[in-house]
Amino acid sequence: MTGDEMQAQIGPRQPGAIYTNSDGAFEVLALVTDPAEAARLLKRRAARFAVIVKDVLRADGQPFAVGSVWTDSDRLVRAGGAR
Repeated sequence: MTGDEMQAQIGPRQPGAIYTNSDGAFEVLALVTDPAEAARLLKRRAARFAVIVKDVLRADGQPFAVGSVWTDSDRLVRAGGAR
């Protein structure tokens, strides 16, 4: 997988970004692109990236890792870097 292909799968999920999908609304806390660390965080044998997010709709939301690719059903609410 090339860097451009991986970036297409990550989409605009950079630290500070907020996005929504059918599962909720999430703030991106960190982006992990080291495959070994991503695999460890996602508890998978292989992974190219992991996105550490927090559910912003839950007051008690705890950070967790996701490895899903960006799709047409994901919507960017706020670009990363905005504070």
